[in-house]
Amino acid sequence: MMLRHLSEKKRVLAVRSKAFQSVRDFFVARGFLEVETPIRIPTPALELHIDAEPSAGMYLRTSPELHMKRLVAAGYEKVFQIGACFRHGERGDLHNPEYTMLEWYRAGANYIDVLADTKALMAHVMKDISGGLTLTYKGISIEMLPLWDRMTVDDAFILHAGWDPVKNFNADRFDLDLVEKVEPNFPKNRPIVLMDYPTRAAALSRCKKDHPEIAERWELYIGGIEIANAFSELTDPVEQRNRFMECAGERREMGREVYALDEPFLSALEAGMPECAGVALGLDRLVMLLTDSPRIDDVRAFCARESGNDT
Repeated sequence: MMLRHLSEKKRVLAVRSKAFQSVRDFFVARGFLEVETPIRIPTPALELHIDAEPSAGMYLRTSPELHMKRLVAAGYEKVFQIGACFRHGERGDLHNPEYTMLEWYRAGANYIDVLADTKALMAHVMKDISGGLTLTYKGISIEMLPLWDRMTVDDAFILHAGWDPVKNFNADRFDLDLVEKVEPNFPKNRPIVLMDYPTRAAALSRCKKDHPEIAERWELYIGGIEIANAFSELTDPVEQRNRFMECAGERREMGREVYALDEPFLSALEAGMPECAGVALGLDRLVMLLTDSPRIDDVRAFCARESGNDT
């Protein structure tokens, strides 16, 4: 039964392999350096609703972000990485406890610059996989280029949820309404970029200079699936430490584990990190779109059962 199940995935896994190679070709051609950073780490980044998987006194990374930004601080101007990441307790059609992430960082860039990177990347991969710029997902034709809709978080929430989270932020209400009221109303036939998040919903992002309540963060949705998340990175070590401490207090109040601060990362900020921006893109979800697959299980050779064993 298991071997037959694997055999049925052969076509999809071939597309997955080709897509990964296309991603690598895209970044190498643009002068990015492919890097590897540790998978087992002493402390994960403090984020309010993301829990790390323990691993023999350490943790499996939820993202390579902090190590990659240390490379940027050390003078690496353009870096990318494809690798496994882990989140405790996440399982569903779009979630597996282990997943594959693409991340890239560019010095001298902001979140609008890396949005242009993302559009160019999607065009490159689409042409390599299908020869065109249109895909069909769940019976809906999606025109990938040239236009991507943009909508600010405050406009989206006022329209679909009836309140403004930038002016009156509430973390629990924000997350619930985003999933239940805002995201379901996004168009399915074209990409949409949700941008300019409340600062309290973007712990690692730089604020807008004239609007400190707004963070330079966007998320990309295609076919109703959130596929990428980007920041103009926060480079102020004092502000970053304060945000981590605030998040730690909130996690403690919620009864969640509070991780130690990543002091080597904060030291890198103190040494001086240039203005930069980065993107995290879920490659499993990209392959779902490219292959018209409804579940993340369909695009990975092995996925976790509810019991924790691989299928």
